[in-house]
Amino acid sequence: MLGGSVYIALLRFAISLAGVIILFFQLSESRFDKKKTIVCYGIFSAAIIVFGCIWYMLDWESCVRAVAFVMYFCFSLFTIYISSDPIFLLIYKLALVFYLLAVFLIGGLEVAMIFFGGNVWADIVMRMILILAIAFFIEKKVKKSIRDFSYYVENELDNFSIAVMIISLFFGIGFILNPKMKDQSIYRVFQIATNFFLTGALQLLIFRLYLHIGKEKEYQEENQLMQMNHRLLERNIELLEESVESGRRIRHDARHHNAVIAEYASRGQNEELLQYLRQYEKEIEETVADDICANTAVNNILSAYTRKAQKEQIDVTLDVELGRNLTIPNIDLVTILANAYENAIYGCMEVKKQSDVRKCFIHLMLKRKKNKLVICCSNTCKVEAEIKDGRPNPEETGGIGVLSIIKTADKFDGEYDFKNDKGVFLFRLIMNIPSSSL
Repeated sequence: MLGGSVYIALLRFAISLAGVIILFFQLSESRFDKKKTIVCYGIFSAAIIVFGCIWYMLDWESCVRAVAFVMYFCFSLFTIYISSDPIFLLIYKLALVFYLLAVFLIGGLEVAMIFFGGNVWADIVMRMILILAIAFFIEKKVKKSIRDFSYYVENELDNFSIAVMIISLFFGIGFILNPKMKDQSIYRVFQIATNFFLTGALQLLIFRLYLHIGKEKEYQEENQLMQMNHRLLERNIELLEESVESGRRIRHDARHHNAVIAEYASRGQNEELLQYLRQYEKEIEETVADDICANTAVNNILSAYTRKAQKEQIDVTLDVELGRNLTIPNIDLVTILANAYENAIYGCMEVKKQSDVRKCFIHLMLKRKKNKLVICCSNTCKVEAEIKDGRPNPEETGGIGVLSIIKTADKFDGEYDFKNDKGVFLFRLIMNIPSSSL
């Protein structure tokens, strides 16, 4: 602090606080609408600036030493109320903004002392320039990446790593803002520059690392979706092959039956012909497969997977009530059902590999209730199959499927859960049906 009247202190406090709010607002999103957010920031800013000015007038020396830390601590408590970020991610963003605060605070002071003989206006102008430069750089170059980074940190980074990142930031900043180090030698400037560089480089490396981890996770998810599409194509090819084979069989049988009918007709054996036709009709009724539901896409995919499950000697029970007209796209329905059914079959087969004496089963329920679609699938699974963070481990489901189900369910504001109930895997999903279908 270069001193000056309380009005100069007020201006410094206002500029520094405005800089902190701008930078934090670029990195984080408020839980409130824009109008309420502005009002909250305004009330907080007015209160903290008045507090700082009163402190400055009552005890200038202690204010110079600790005002930056105290005001930022109050700002941190305020952001817990206004920010929508989880607590660990919020703390990291606060530490990062504190680092940027140190950059424009120390940058302004050092420039004013070294080049302008400690002129207070040089300090103020330099602070404003640095704040605008940092805000411009974030807005134009890294804002979107930082938002993505926040998502990756929230989902990929463990709490211990976040704690290490935060501690490294605060240690570096604490050294820079040490009020007892008043020597303005070239060595002191070199220390400050080196500390800024090392602390910033550490955060840049961490930023790049977890950005890369997050991107890699996205690539893995895309690969899983491609595998899921491959499996769906395989089921569709199976349906097509079965249709072709069924067509050939029908043509062969038709030639045989036509020959028999012609023979009866040529001999005038009308009673025998009528009896033969009644037997033929009965055979057709017995061999025609029952429709699972009226929705063609759902009916076909469930039929294909049911045949696959029965080939593996898995008992299947279907309770499906679904009409033709449903505004949920067929591709989304098929994605959920195919993956749920595929994972259920995989779970049963894993139990069979263990030479488990339990009887393997799959029970799939699909019903519409007003504007909701309810899906419930239960199947035999390994007793030790784990559910982590509310989701089954990929090893327990064949590696794909769950992510596709979740992504599709989220499109329709779906609520889902996965559970292993002592060797019975349970998947439940309720999602909205678009209103245009009502």
